[in-house]
Amino acid sequence: MGSVVFKGQSVRPGKVVCVGKNYAAHIEEMASVPAENMVVFMKPATSIGTELFAALDEPLHYEGEICLLMQGGQVAGIGFGLDLTKREIQAKLKAAGLPWERSKAFTGSALFSEFVTAPEDLSQLGVELVVDDAVRQKGDVSLMLYPPDVILDELNQFLVLEDFDIVMTGTPAGVGAVQAGERFCGRVLHGEQELVSGAWLAQ
Repeated sequence: MGSVVFKGQSVRPGKVVCVGKNYAAHIEEMASVPAENMVVFMKPATSIGTELFAALDEPLHYEGEICLLMQGGQVAGIGFGLDLTKREIQAKLKAAGLPWERSKAFTGSALFSEFVTAPEDLSQLGVELVVDDAVRQKGDVSLMLYPPDVILDELNQFLVLEDFDIVMTGTPAGVGAVQAGERFCGRVLHGEQELVSGAWLAQ
């Protein structure tokens, strides 16, 4: 727990930085509205897990995302990630105007494929999540309100991205509850070519 694989080697991110409300269709499905500024929240390194659970105190919801791994101030790696959410708790916290950590930063709330070398052109990245052979989520950088270069520019204004930190770039429409026994397979594409994939069996 707390580590990911980058080019075949185990590395330990210091933090996971997440972008919220980055796909218009997801904002709509959540009955929300676009934010005035880019939404950012954090997950600690201890949130990184390896097993997909259907429930931890309450049902968990999945959000598949393109993930960027940083090194030397640049995007060095690309991976697929699942941002797991306690949606009931999140709704209560949002309604009260309180921070999201209890619903987003819990242990095991971030699952990642391995990370592979990032292509030079990040504008061609896409993401797809298949659950039990059915496509649940599909999107690409062209649908983002904040593409990767803008995300990094925004983040660099107020925090330091250290080596092996991970940036989760937001989720397209199609989120939902994890059901025990379902098989999740997520992948990141570059154009039509698969760059990397990860798979989990929900418990």
